[in-house]
Amino acid sequence: MAHLPQRDGPPSVHHVAERAGVSLATVSNVLNHPERVADGTATRVRDAIAELGYTPNRNARALASGSSRSIGLVVMSLRNSLFSDIVNGAQRASREHGRTLLIASSEDDLQAQGDHLAYLESTRVGGILLATMSESRDQVELTRRHGRPVVYVNYEPSDVDACSVVVDNEQAAYIATAHLIERGCRRIGFVSARPELQPVHRRRAGVLRAIAEHPGVSLVEIDAGDIDPPGGTDAGDRIARMPAAERPDGVLGVTDLLAMAVVTELRAAGLRVPEDIPVSGCDHNSIAWGGAVPLTSVTMHGVEMGAAAVDLLLAELTDPPGTHRHRTVVIGSELVARESTVGRAGAAAAARLRAPSDPRLREV
Repeated sequence: MAHLPQRDGPPSVHHVAERAGVSLATVSNVLNHPERVADGTATRVRDAIAELGYTPNRNARALASGSSRSIGLVVMSLRNSLFSDIVNGAQRASREHGRTLLIASSEDDLQAQGDHLAYLESTRVGGILLATMSESRDQVELTRRHGRPVVYVNYEPSDVDACSVVVDNEQAAYIATAHLIERGCRRIGFVSARPELQPVHRRRAGVLRAIAEHPGVSLVEIDAGDIDPPGGTDAGDRIARMPAAERPDGVLGVTDLLAMAVVTELRAAGLRVPEDIPVSGCDHNSIAWGGAVPLTSVTMHGVEMGAAAVDLLLAELTDPPGTHRHRTVVIGSELVARESTVGRAGAAAAARLRAPSDPRLREV
């Protein structure tokens, strides 16, 4: 049996060199520049690696070179399937380009987001994707000063010159509102909260645009206090208690979680959805698709967003110095009609007629 070098702890590159009878430089070339090594020598080195169970220390290599083959992704939350889809799309695109994706969730905590950005920097990622709903200017500028490009996902910065990928949130809410109007609704209840968030602000603009195009249609704004289900529960209870003459006859939740909670409260109060009040969501969160009344919503194309963000980041990493131009990619949306606005028979018919989803990417 061949003698294996004695060692304490995991095998190192020194053990590989000794086992293969080559220099450290040769082992390094096999790992990083195999084209520089003769086939027979490279085979001996790879055999030694397999026999010893050696795994390259990628962190040490990243520290030595200043960067790694990894990409960082910080998302606002993994509870919303939009962000989970963004992760899936970014991971798939990263793998296709030979990159590893490191993922962290800030859970809508700006301090946690900053901590995640700092940690990813410490691992020497090549660049970072930031799926947020706020500008985060100071954090992003600090990361970029340290030499890591940042691409925004689901947010279009106004004070930072950076690449971004966004859904056309105004158009998404416009589509959903127009759908309610087409269903005969004339008092549109817009259940919303946190107007400082860019997607919320832009979705409200879409609601206003749709209503302005239809004389005789009015807006009833309902502040839910938050964009999570407890806010929707409170909003739904308030809607149910309104006098019939003042109550909205159609409701749009700025998020699907809000809309889903509204549906639950309306039905608990004896109001039928959609017969009495059609209800739509606006961000295609898969959590809200099931239940007693599956929710109408608007596609967000998170997978395509994640993939497009990786493409933008890799372009910034590989463009010749001084030639990169920051771009914003905008992804369109389509309505997905379900029982909460069209009833069971209508939803079945809509499903049969539904065309394959088209993300319709455009650059601005």
